[in-house]
Amino acid sequence: MCRGYPPATMKSTNTFWALLAGLGLGATGVIAYLAGGSAQPVKAASNDRYQDYVMATGAVNINPRIQTDGVWLLDYKSGKLLGTVIDRTAGKIIGWAEVDLVAEFELAPKQDVHFLMTTGHITRDQSALYLAETSTGKFGVYTMGPGPNNSGVGIRRHDLSSFRKPLNVVAPAAGNPEIPVPLPNGLPQALPSPAVPPQIPLPLPPK
Repeated sequence: MCRGYPPATMKSTNTFWALLAGLGLGATGVIAYLAGGSAQPVKAASNDRYQDYVMATGAVNINPRIQTDGVWLLDYKSGKLLGTVIDRTAGKIIGWAEVDLVAEFELAPKQDVHFLMTTGHITRDQSALYLAETSTGKFGVYTMGPGPNNSGVGIRRHDLSSFRKPLNVVAPAAGNPEIPVPLPNGLPQALPSPAVPPQIPLPLPPK
């Protein structure tokens, strides 16, 4: 006749094996996480709006060895898109670059416009700004990087296209292109599209 272990001994043995199994699972999880070197931490970008100003942030690759945050500021009053980056070493901004949105989107004086913008990551250390204007139906893609002669910061446009026809655009009067007149059928007619700007490829991650 076999005698079993005392209840106290069996309880201690079960606890030991449960603890050992837990340690094994934990070690396996850590090894699997470290082995997946392609996993990158999630980086948050944000944007906000107040009255005539819109601001967004995103990573900018000024120096590949130093991660830098970029700040985009859209100023409705001046009709400009501003951009700067933060020098993490000095804790200061590196100047301002700007884009004239009135000329960029071919806006008429005092035209009622509505801009939307947000940033998105295209590589580990570089984000792009996506800018849309709802009246003209135009959509632009921009990035920030080193300025002329690798000094300061500059804004580059990679593409400017249309996601639909402009609203409330009519054909100009004969002999006076500055005075628009309605078409006979009452339907709006889009003005001739501007020349397609040269496209600059977005920076790709190093191999």
